[in-house]
Amino acid sequence: MSQTTIRTQTPAARAAGASGPAGAAHDADEADGALNALGLFTVLLGAALPLIDFFIVNVALPAMDRDLNAGPALLELVVAGYGVAYAVLLVLGGRLGDTFGRRRLFLAGMAAFGLTSLACGLAPNAWSLVAGRVAQGASAALLLPQVLATIHATTSGPRRARAVSLYGATAGLAMVAGQILGGVLVAADLAGTGWRAVFLVNVPVALAGLALAARAIPETRSDRPAPVDVPGTALLALALIALLLPLTEGRAAGWPLWTWLLLAAFPLAAVAFYAIERRLESSGRTPLLPPSLFALPGLRRGLLMLLPFSAGFGGFMFVIAVALQQGLRYGPVEAGLALTPMATTFFIASLMGPRLVSRYGNRVVTTGSVIQAVGIALLILTVHQSWTDLTLADLLPGIAIAGFGQGLQLPVLIRGILAEVPAERAGVGSGVMVTTQQSALALGVATLGTLFLTLTPSMGMGDAMVRTLALQLAGIVVTGLLSLRLPRMLG
Repeated sequence: MSQTTIRTQTPAARAAGASGPAGAAHDADEADGALNALGLFTVLLGAALPLIDFFIVNVALPAMDRDLNAGPALLELVVAGYGVAYAVLLVLGGRLGDTFGRRRLFLAGMAAFGLTSLACGLAPNAWSLVAGRVAQGASAALLLPQVLATIHATTSGPRRARAVSLYGATAGLAMVAGQILGGVLVAADLAGTGWRAVFLVNVPVALAGLALAARAIPETRSDRPAPVDVPGTALLALALIALLLPLTEGRAAGWPLWTWLLLAAFPLAAVAFYAIERRLESSGRTPLLPPSLFALPGLRRGLLMLLPFSAGFGGFMFVIAVALQQGLRYGPVEAGLALTPMATTFFIASLMGPRLVSRYGNRVVTTGSVIQAVGIALLILTVHQSWTDLTLADLLPGIAIAGFGQGLQLPVLIRGILAEVPAERAGVGSGVMVTTQQSALALGVATLGTLFLTLTPSMGMGDAMVRTLALQLAGIVVTGLLSLRLPRMLG
């Protein structure tokens, strides 16, 4: 078992850490090379699991409904419970890794993820499944922030650029592969497990991840750990819950009073959170999310672009799963296989990304948004013209082109967001990025998914899908326009 702990600092990092909110940390220069190929594979496995499980349930929801008699409100809680718990605790997970050691938190998160997946797979009723999903989301929030923070702390230069690009490729592939794998597992009905297999499959993977992590991941942590910002953590949790929970549950629950009260509380909680964080930082203490982090232009602009990109991605994946299964009566395997072209082209584009960025810089993101827009526009035209007779072959061109465009964007965005984050803020920087991504994914399911399900009864599923995809297309245009403000080359 590796006992390596990376704590040394360059003088520049030490000086920055003395005044930085996250305290001093691991070092950048002497850590170079500490994360070997097996270690990188292991942390990328840890990145893939939580993202796969956000999407793997989409094609399993009809089977869950039949087996547990859950109803739409509880089914949406199966999705929302995971997503909200995950988003709320991600920044805290990054801070805990900075304090107690990222390898230690990675191991704890992987073990908890395996146990909670087992609980979901054995859930006797719908409410037990919801509780298991909330716990699974909390486990994912411990696990995922350690991935980028470990990469950031143990690599530098071209090795870091390659590792972050591979992280971006893994994240995108995991989101698409989740629905493909979910469809295959539900249809396979392994040993009569049906939909339960989408959770039980995580158990052996988590055990393998634990064995690999104990051997291959070096320990990194902050030399001056900061105390947990309890008021900031509570207010961030309140703000995200107040926004995401009513948007996700409101339609299925009939928009009761509590949904409106929570939405009204969101801006108040967000303003209070910002005020407390700013006051803590100005007084020399350590806030959960340092406002000064947003002074980094690459991080600020990248996060702004990540919002519409991830919201569109999350909404698209939910809508296409529902439309194909409930609208066109595809089986779970067919619904999953419809996304295979997207996974394939995303992976190809992700591999091309580093070379293209070295030559063309961040204009790769702009080009990717144009290509994605062409793919979604083609998909809109196809659905509009051929909805009732739509085949997998009809869907292939639009989905493949959209996937290629997404693959050019996401890894470069992630790399750009983290490029300027100093080593002593690796944990909180990666936590902020992943929280933004996860919140936007959940927001996309809540908004685009709700719009799609609301329009379906009045205009039919085909036209509802066209309207929803058109809204996603508008978000892609916004991402493309924002990309024009990025610096020509990555820092």
